[in-house]
Amino acid sequence: MSATTEAAAAGTRLPGSAFQPYTYRRTELVEPDWQRFPGWREVSAEQWMNPQWQRVHCIKNARQLRGVMGNLLDDDFYDDWERDRLHRATMSVLVPPHMLNTMVPFSVPTGAGSLTAEFYTDAVRRYMLPVFSDRHPVWSSHPRASRDSLHEQDMWVVEGLTHRYPTKVLAELLTTCPQYCGHCTRMDLVGTSTPQVEKSRMTLKPADRAEAILQHLRRSPGIRDVVVSGGDLANMPWPRLEAFLNELLDIDNIRDIRLASKALIGLPQYWASAPVLEGIHRLAAKAVPRGVQIALHTHANAAQQVTPYVARTARALLAAGLRDVRNQGVLMRGVNDSAQSLLDLCFALCDHASVTPYYFYMCDMIPHAEHWRLSVGQAQRLQHEIMGYLPGFSTPRIVCDVPFVGKRWVDQYEAYDRDRGISYWGKNYLTSLEDGEHGALGRQHQYYDPIDLLPTSGQLWWKESARG
Repeated sequence: MSATTEAAAAGTRLPGSAFQPYTYRRTELVEPDWQRFPGWREVSAEQWMNPQWQRVHCIKNARQLRGVMGNLLDDDFYDDWERDRLHRATMSVLVPPHMLNTMVPFSVPTGAGSLTAEFYTDAVRRYMLPVFSDRHPVWSSHPRASRDSLHEQDMWVVEGLTHRYPTKVLAELLTTCPQYCGHCTRMDLVGTSTPQVEKSRMTLKPADRAEAILQHLRRSPGIRDVVVSGGDLANMPWPRLEAFLNELLDIDNIRDIRLASKALIGLPQYWASAPVLEGIHRLAAKAVPRGVQIALHTHANAAQQVTPYVARTARALLAAGLRDVRNQGVLMRGVNDSAQSLLDLCFALCDHASVTPYYFYMCDMIPHAEHWRLSVGQAQRLQHEIMGYLPGFSTPRIVCDVPFVGKRWVDQYEAYDRDRGISYWGKNYLTSLEDGEHGALGRQHQYYDPIDLLPTSGQLWWKESARG
């Protein structure tokens, strides 16, 4: 049960015989007490609010996690975690203290009690600290999974600039984050290598890459919308990021600038810092007279991540001049795969943080991600179940990011073979990969459900296909 929005799991019976599946009750947020963990009992509030302290004390390995948790986790968990690191993980471990503090946020064992059972089932732990036993034992990866599953690098018009949509581009300025999520769609490029994945590398120096991106945008009047991402912008020195954004604001056709950072959720101390808020204010003062909108897109997946500090930081960014703060979560099994968990999160964002629930993406088809992914049919059902509770402007869309097609509402497929879990999707524009290709707009593109969710006949079909 979320500490933010209480929802009766069994729903509410209304006067007469009507039954409401979800009950809304607004309650105040509570910041989890970091001192409940043995390794942080002496950490002061001043230290906790310091972004540099948070960065220095990130969890990167078992030794550091043991130092925080003491004897609260059994050895079996650490063995499970290490096995995953060696044989399955596509992302290295990097968890800021603030992010770790949102796991089992209000469990305080007494005496020699253990948190292991609660830790295993915790929604945030499931994607920030994945373990081997989380993964599916047979279908850990889908046969059609790929490292750059959305082919973003194939659509670079210059290094780091993905031109996938007609009027919108994605600028990847850096390849690091203050935290690494196990399900990262850019696992091919972002972060340090793991035993399974030797990461791709950019070749240009950061300053040269940023300039090449700006030069392309200056000579491309058909582009009006730039998502500035990475990696995570919280890892880019603010003066360098502000200089880049100032240059973007000088390009007349750029009308929307979206800053992508999960750090609002995992390291809010960075976005709450005075240099950043003052810089946002300067950028907004330049953008507003020009009619340019600057927004921040963040990534919360569970209501427990919306803490009072996160909420204050989001509101401070809006007060500094951002047009919007929006949430783009990822739909994942064991994390937010029920209407109750999605609505709890959305109400926490709306009620307390003034953050707009925007999208929930279906988890992309990267290697070893099958235990997180849901089927298109399940996503459709969830979209149906959350309708009508939130204001329309705060009702998130559940989208399927179809390779070579782009974001599509989960009911926009042209055909769906539910037995084999194959959906077929059309498109209405060309990417740089298809420029001049005859018949490209008439082609269907495929997306695949997790095999373990298929009926027996469908699973057998895939097993035979794999043998072939």
